[in-house]
Amino acid sequence: MTRGRTVTREDRQRAKREPAAKKPRLAADLTILQTQVFRGPNYWSYEPCVRMLVDLGSLEHWPSNTIPGFAAGLLELLPGVGEHSCSLGKRGGFRERLEEGTWLGHVAEHVALELQRESGAHISRGKTRSAGASGQYNVIFGYAEEQVGRAAGNLAVRLVNHLVKPTPEFDFRLELETLIRLAERRQFGPSTQAIIDEAVGRDIPWIRLNEASLVQLGQGKYQQRIRATMTSKTSALAVDIAGDKKMTNRLLASAGLPVPRSEVVRTDDDAVAAATRIGFPVVTKPLDGNHGRGVGLELSTERAVRTGFKRAVRESRRGSVVVESYVTGNDYRVLVIGGRMVAIAERVPAHVTGDGKHTVRELVEIENRDARRGIGHEKVLTRIAIDETATELVKKQGFALDGVPPAQERVLLAATGNMSTGGISIDRTWDAHEDNVEIAEEAARVVGLDVAGIDFLAPDIALPVRETGGAIVEVNAAPGFRMHTHPTEGEPQYVAKHVVDGLFPPGTPSRIPIIAVTGSNGKTTTTRMIAHIFRGMGRDVGVTKTDGIYIDERLVRRADASGPRSAQMVLQNPRIDLAVFEVARGGILREGLGYGRNDVAVVLNVTGDHLGLREIDTLEQLAAVKQVPVEAVPRNGYAVLNADDPLVVEMRRHCSGSVILFSMQDRNEFVERWIRRGRKAVVLEHGPRGEMMVIREGRRTMPIAWVHTLPATFEGKARMMVQNAMAAAAAAHAAGAHLHDIRQGLRSFTTSIYQAPGRLNVLELDGVKVIIDYAHNAAGLETLGDFVERLTSDPTSGERPGEASWTANLRVAVVATAGDRRDEDMRELGEVAARYFDDVIIREDRNMRGRPRGDAARLILEGVEGAIAKGLARAGSAEIVLDEMEAARRALDRSRPGVLVVLCVDYATDVYRELEKRSGVAAPDVLGAHEEGKLQAVGGDPDLIDLPPR
Repeated sequence: MTRGRTVTREDRQRAKREPAAKKPRLAADLTILQTQVFRGPNYWSYEPCVRMLVDLGSLEHWPSNTIPGFAAGLLELLPGVGEHSCSLGKRGGFRERLEEGTWLGHVAEHVALELQRESGAHISRGKTRSAGASGQYNVIFGYAEEQVGRAAGNLAVRLVNHLVKPTPEFDFRLELETLIRLAERRQFGPSTQAIIDEAVGRDIPWIRLNEASLVQLGQGKYQQRIRATMTSKTSALAVDIAGDKKMTNRLLASAGLPVPRSEVVRTDDDAVAAATRIGFPVVTKPLDGNHGRGVGLELSTERAVRTGFKRAVRESRRGSVVVESYVTGNDYRVLVIGGRMVAIAERVPAHVTGDGKHTVRELVEIENRDARRGIGHEKVLTRIAIDETATELVKKQGFALDGVPPAQERVLLAATGNMSTGGISIDRTWDAHEDNVEIAEEAARVVGLDVAGIDFLAPDIALPVRETGGAIVEVNAAPGFRMHTHPTEGEPQYVAKHVVDGLFPPGTPSRIPIIAVTGSNGKTTTTRMIAHIFRGMGRDVGVTKTDGIYIDERLVRRADASGPRSAQMVLQNPRIDLAVFEVARGGILREGLGYGRNDVAVVLNVTGDHLGLREIDTLEQLAAVKQVPVEAVPRNGYAVLNADDPLVVEMRRHCSGSVILFSMQDRNEFVERWIRRGRKAVVLEHGPRGEMMVIREGRRTMPIAWVHTLPATFEGKARMMVQNAMAAAAAAHAAGAHLHDIRQGLRSFTTSIYQAPGRLNVLELDGVKVIIDYAHNAAGLETLGDFVERLTSDPTSGERPGEASWTANLRVAVVATAGDRRDEDMRELGEVAARYFDDVIIREDRNMRGRPRGDAARLILEGVEGAIAKGLARAGSAEIVLDEMEAARRALDRSRPGVLVVLCVDYATDVYRELEKRSGVAAPDVLGAHEEGKLQAVGGDPDLIDLPPR
């Protein structure tokens, strides 16, 4: 996906040839004007990314090769950045670009990527494109965690400026460590990441549910959740048992499994007494601790036991400490998933080995230089920390931190073999004796954990512990995977596979079908039609529209829900088995799509609406935005495209899946060729009985319905509804709906105020025809005007036989548009209104999106008056009434029987209540049923669905 203009080689050569004397003074003035985070496929990339709009300032005239020492300084601080392939497509390509000269916005992109790689992420995608204005560029780069991505972009710009003009207060090493620590806090731990990586490898989608490690795998009704290595299938009771070491010990002993003797105490005196009964040496540890915190090993004296108790009680949430017999041997972690052993690691505590030359402190520093060691879980190993506990342990072994241990002498820095304290792991999966494996699996079953870490102490895991004297010392819920997936020695074990197998056995679905609907006009109605078809099939449908989020027909949130966050809310709902999303331009440009892919993408049309916003100035650019859902269609998915719109039909080239066209044109030549090649299209066939909507594929023709039998089309007069119905039928067919279900859905869908509020609601009030619609741009008002022409020019359009035609009667319209449209778009709306209506009343929305009150109405009025002056108008008068309800009342007050009133409104249900008041019928609430009265719905059954209040 390529957007914007790329700086050409000629630009670079020209800048390099330009004498320094003619260039602006070199200054470190690269600045970030705007930062956006996209969380799904978007206008710039198929993947989540960060977009920074930067201004190079004077650096626009200073490519990288013209700044003394810049490239060398960058490669010295970040040598890995030179290895990027860049656009040259080979390793080291970016180094060549630096040397030949590239713009510093492009440099910032690669630095941001490398900084994230330094923090442990595996990100390589990025690009830089001109933003149009001189010196401004869109810097696009991927991210693994969005806060880290933002911070990396900011640090990249600061580093580039520092390399241009060094600043003493900028300490890059310190800034990089701060970034790494942020990544450590924000990114998933190695265990969670391993499970997510396995899920991604199986095409299972995931959603992060909180700031920590709570993650949803799958969508809707198929979802499962994990938190670190606990899963939706992990028993809460089993976790409680594993957290109570005494209870665990008792249950394992009752099952005949080898465990040490133990007692629970709450005072140091009790600890000493328990140690005396058990027999020295002993171990002290918190009753409910983890990660080896507070553990004291091989305590042989009363004083040592008291010290061990104090250390353990500080880490105990309940103030209880376990005193147990000390079992000698190596420390083994046996990982059991789903009742089966999947990995065994021997854990060796953090230590250094003397060389007869260096002190213990120096040996630790040397060990921490190992490239495999990092901060926290950033790398395979964790740096060894010298703290109070380590100092005491070194002293206990007869050494001092500043003393030099003999050559080959091992000095322990931690008592336990936890990776988080700097320990190492050795894979022993295939060395274990089968009896020991059986004991570990039985221990996991006794406690009841689906994922369990069994801690063995034994002289050798290859020998049966019942004979050698080993024992199980702990059973851990949520065991860490790093020691198994990244052992210091031995083969890595892909243990996350077994977790995902348990959550999603082979053949189990993880995704629900997603249908995305976009376009300039008709999105909401088409979304409703598709959802109505599938609800009729008994599906639990989640829907996002401009008026809210609906879960199985129930409104759960009232808002403009056509953006990505609303889509995420639907996908998190455990009831939903199909989702239909209205996808708006604003959401795509703001955050991207709220999901990774959609099974069906529907594009209705592209008209000149929303131009001039967020760098989208042309119809072609707007089409590129609407094209994003098409690009998110997988190979087994479908795009449903309007063949009558040249910009839409061209999107077929960007679809990885199949394409179904729909066309209202009689014998569209392109569609005919498309069908002859064996591809599908939804078209209209004309016959003596009227228009038949059909699906054609090669020589096959599958009839859907007569157009005049579909209530939403008003006997075919509402051509935009015919088009919407064709798109909905194609989308439902692509998503697997049977033709019978499609027919039934379209025949029972109406545009009543109850089923489609604000979308072509036609009512009658004391002989006055009232149309409530949302037409808010020139193209939408044009289609509404066409419906009015067809409706009022037909002598048989009356409700009762012999009723007079409306042909000679008055047409009154209330019109408006959103405040963020261009001036010319507002004038065009006025021109369209003038062509179709006799009296035009101009109102404004309550939220004018930054435009001064009255300005939009003035521009629309200019359009109306301009059309009248040119003699192109039907309108005879126009006035401004800014308030929506007041404008609607003004139009209704001047109407008499035989008049048609068109109300283009934002709050359709408020206007409907006004009509109810005038009819003498109480306005219904969301649970109320429509009462018989003077106000009658035309073309729909008001009892089909409740009216959501507004």
